[in-house]
Amino acid sequence: MSQTNFLIGRGELLTHDIKGPKRKPGKAEVYTFQQAIERLFPQFTNAASAIDALPPEACPGDFGVARLTMNPSYIARSFFPVAMLRSVGMESVGSRSVKLKPDGWTKKGEPTECSTTELFVAGKRHAFHNLNAWAQQVEPESDEALDLAHIENFAAFTSEERIADPGSKKDRFFEIGIHLLPDKERSFVQHAFKKFAKAANVKIYTELSFIAGNLWFVPVEGKQSDIQKLAQFVFVRVIRPVPKLRGIRPLVRNASVSIGCHLPSEQPLSSEPKVAILDGGLPVLHAIGTWLSNYREIDPDASADADGVEHGLAVTSAFLFGPIQPNGVAARPFSYVDHLRVLDNDAETEHPLELYRTLGFVEEVLLSRQYEFVNLSLGPELAVVDTEVHAWTAVIDDLLSDGDTFMTLAIGNNGERDSIVGNNRVQVPSDCVNAIAVGAANDTGATWARAPYSAVGPGRSPGVVKPDLMAFGGDAAKYFHVLSPGKKAILTPQLGTSFASPYLLRNAVGIRAIMGDELTPLAIKALLVHAADPSTHDKLEVGWGKVPEELMDIITCPSGIARVVYQGELKPGKYLRAPLPLPPNGLTGNIKLKATFCYASPTDPQDACSYTRAGLETVFRPNGENIKEGKANAETKGFFDMKKYATEEERRHDMGKWETVLHGEKKMRGTTLHNPVFDIHYNAREGGGKASGPEKIRYALIITIEAPKHADLYNDILRAYAKILIPIQPQVSLPIRV
Repeated sequence: MSQTNFLIGRGELLTHDIKGPKRKPGKAEVYTFQQAIERLFPQFTNAASAIDALPPEACPGDFGVARLTMNPSYIARSFFPVAMLRSVGMESVGSRSVKLKPDGWTKKGEPTECSTTELFVAGKRHAFHNLNAWAQQVEPESDEALDLAHIENFAAFTSEERIADPGSKKDRFFEIGIHLLPDKERSFVQHAFKKFAKAANVKIYTELSFIAGNLWFVPVEGKQSDIQKLAQFVFVRVIRPVPKLRGIRPLVRNASVSIGCHLPSEQPLSSEPKVAILDGGLPVLHAIGTWLSNYREIDPDASADADGVEHGLAVTSAFLFGPIQPNGVAARPFSYVDHLRVLDNDAETEHPLELYRTLGFVEEVLLSRQYEFVNLSLGPELAVVDTEVHAWTAVIDDLLSDGDTFMTLAIGNNGERDSIVGNNRVQVPSDCVNAIAVGAANDTGATWARAPYSAVGPGRSPGVVKPDLMAFGGDAAKYFHVLSPGKKAILTPQLGTSFASPYLLRNAVGIRAIMGDELTPLAIKALLVHAADPSTHDKLEVGWGKVPEELMDIITCPSGIARVVYQGELKPGKYLRAPLPLPPNGLTGNIKLKATFCYASPTDPQDACSYTRAGLETVFRPNGENIKEGKANAETKGFFDMKKYATEEERRHDMGKWETVLHGEKKMRGTTLHNPVFDIHYNAREGGGKASGPEKIRYALIITIEAPKHADLYNDILRAYAKILIPIQPQVSLPIRV
């Protein structure tokens, strides 16, 4: 019997710090300093006049807020106008992406409409009055002068621009996003807004509000006309109706003839993984007691919702057993599970503010830090937009930014809605960069495709590749069978991303159960992305692809294949070199290299276009001997196709490097590899500009070398690096049914 080769671990011991390359000289300027002054003087004057026209109570502390739009040639972090803002006494409180046609740019040819960055800048009203006088005193060659020349437009942030969706006269509940001043007493703005809202006859629900980054998300109640008065308040970022929660009612009801199955007799494979399903609760009678570690109602005073508990049981069944074959034997669970009821009978009233109450329960669970694996198949009935970050996304991403929790999110069943206006895009909070957004495939076999109801990408940038992964979720031709309420094991046919998401979590927990704690949640995420197969499908529909049905395809290395795991930390501003381990005599014939980087990142919710604070610049150097005269490092070869991550103009300005997942593969001749390496540079930013005191981040890197002519590649590498690399051995007895 041949030996099973498992993942090779401790790749991080091969890495070492290197000296960074010299900085390239600055790019050509679009506008001269004099041209910039001529363009901006009237804009500065108009902005100051518009802010002056606001009532004093709308400008707490005599503050105003304006929109500073960067020329699209200067949207990289290094062009953030820090010198100008510091000099004039203003600060950026947020940003978003906008499209415009600039008057000029550094590209050849006439300017066309493209994406750029718009900053929201706050300052005292007198600071806006002084802009023209200040500009006349600026030294032409100074940093302040360069910042001025990089501005395309400058204007007041008007009331009309703050209303993202006015709703209808029937709408009474709205959510307000409010900028808070960085590094200042936050209650100053909050108290002023409460007073302003009271004067407008608007009720605010501060007990249901959330602070994420420098944004305060607060629900309010009032007439549409009164709500619109709030848009005068200078720190308001966005006003829109409160969305409802996605429907949790099963898409399919039990047939008149009951379908049974046999549940496994074994205990879970491992008792180590700590797993939570956050959903609508469990019925009084159910058949999963053997594998249910704990059931808790976050609000025990609220009663259960009948549809909610049926949905909760179905989602938990999908995690424990996957899709169950009618009259068959369900798969053995990989772990025990806790079910936490975050949605209860109050949802049945369809009270709009149930959305905020439920998010509070989700936050409570994640703050407890009790769970390594979490699934959430609920969320707002709201497709993501590029210009704003929703409270659900902001809160969840912040709580996952340490990389300690593997969380799956159902992307929504809105895939057949209007694509022209984007109503078929993944739903909030599937735009999280630190969670795994899961779409539904229509089959488990090789002929799978996106289930028609499954939402599509792209996500926001960064976070363009959404969904992250696909798993079977059922469709009308092949249902996803789950357990029904009752002590007997009776099945219900279902379909939806609600079931694909916990099914994918089952795979992640299976890897953890088999391999033990040698693999971090980030490494498990990287492994699943690494093993995913997009087949021939568009990335906008399936993300990185569908995960394999067999876990052994993810955690083992067949003949001629070596899969190496790197897990470590990255220091801000530093360069890390990650060598690829090869046999002593190199490789021959055609080979394929595949690499996947995953890292967790702190986020800035107020900066929709600069959302992640951490970014990786990675270059591949296939031949360490190919060093040109005068150069310190070998020549590079493209590896990660940035078309996956950003539009053309975004790629020109480094947007792709802020993605928290990088994945690519290349075919080449084995003889072209000589001491190949990946060089990794960790960039840190904050509020769209340079970060002050950034911290280290954790990463995981998976590298697969496929060399068909080297049948014993796996053992050749282990022998060559015997004092460094080791196989990651299973922590349970095999073979098992996976």
